[in-house]
Amino acid sequence: MATETEIIDLQKIRSDFPILSREVNGKPLVYFDNGASSQKPQQVIDVISHYYEYEHSNIHRGIHTLSQEATNAYEDARKTLQHFINAKHDHEVIFTAGTTGSINLVASSFGKKYLKEGDEIIISTMEHHSNIVPWQMICEEKGAILKVVPINDDGEFLMEEFNDLLSDKTKLVAVTHVSNTLGTINPVKEIIEKSHANGALVLIDGAQSIPHTKVDVQELDCDFYVFSGHKMCGPTGVGILYGKEDILNNLPPYQGGGDMIKTVTFEKTTYNSLPHKLEAGTPNIAGGIGLAAAAKYMNEIGIDKIEAYEHELLIYATQQIKQIDGVRIIGEAENKASVLSFLVDGTHPSDIGMIVDKLGVAIRTGHHCTEPLMDRFGIPGTARASFAFYNTIEEVDIFITALKRAIKMLL
Repeated sequence: MATETEIIDLQKIRSDFPILSREVNGKPLVYFDNGASSQKPQQVIDVISHYYEYEHSNIHRGIHTLSQEATNAYEDARKTLQHFINAKHDHEVIFTAGTTGSINLVASSFGKKYLKEGDEIIISTMEHHSNIVPWQMICEEKGAILKVVPINDDGEFLMEEFNDLLSDKTKLVAVTHVSNTLGTINPVKEIIEKSHANGALVLIDGAQSIPHTKVDVQELDCDFYVFSGHKMCGPTGVGILYGKEDILNNLPPYQGGGDMIKTVTFEKTTYNSLPHKLEAGTPNIAGGIGLAAAAKYMNEIGIDKIEAYEHELLIYATQQIKQIDGVRIIGEAENKASVLSFLVDGTHPSDIGMIVDKLGVAIRTGHHCTEPLMDRFGIPGTARASFAFYNTIEEVDIFITALKRAIKMLL
């Protein structure tokens, strides 16, 4: 195994995150809940603070200096994020409230224009509720049918079954790039190719992939790619919908209001061009600027280095937890991101979570907004440790020690 310093400058990185210096319940914080939300470096915090202290104004159409400065900062942020995912045009990058907001936008706008009774949408068993419920809602409204790709016992997407589900009725395939519960990295390139060969569009939920791996939307050739800022060291309440230019141009507006219009009369409204057509109202300006700062921060470290280092953490943590009697890992796909979901025989995940928290270790317990996935495995939920590039091998050791103590107390 490569040492930490051979991959990234861990000491420098950890010094960038103020929260990592605090204590919880009298113990140094070990934050292993990155799958729910990552921590924020000082560089991102400073950019947001600077905006509110010196640049804040509403954007677009303002002629005064502050409005122009804020507009330039916001649109520069859009360009930064365009390059971060290698979109062809900056107007293919739509600011939203997050992954959930992005999926709801596509479900509503695409569904209202293109879905009809008997059409089909395909998702997978491992989807987050945010990539299930919006499709259920629009299918119910339009009389369309939602189909679900099963997974195997290791938590892997079953490609043969997916091929069987594809038909001339399939209008859209919506799947996660990386499972938030299992850590499974799905073969999205192959899924996209097979879907396109069948005439279906593809939406990729990148909420759990964008913090951990390099995403190139042109290379993937996906039609939509969605993600949130708060999982990739950015602020909450902001995210991105990427869509191909021609597809976005043909979508009707999701919401009506300021900025998404060119002209308004009581008789008729004409809509604005991209990206503004899909961005009604005053946006989360500081959030967009902060998200771009997070993308720059991750690029400075190197996405490839982040991925390699987190993989080392996952391997080490998996090896250590497997040495504990009675522990069952949920999700052992061959291709995994830095998520470790597990159960301990004779205990409830919530009890494990509460005890390790008393020892300073933050993990997530519950169904992780993937109840159908829990049903697939016949379990109520799991305990989940999810790692980021600012975590350490030593923190894994602290977690393992805390877990052993919790098991001893509960059994």
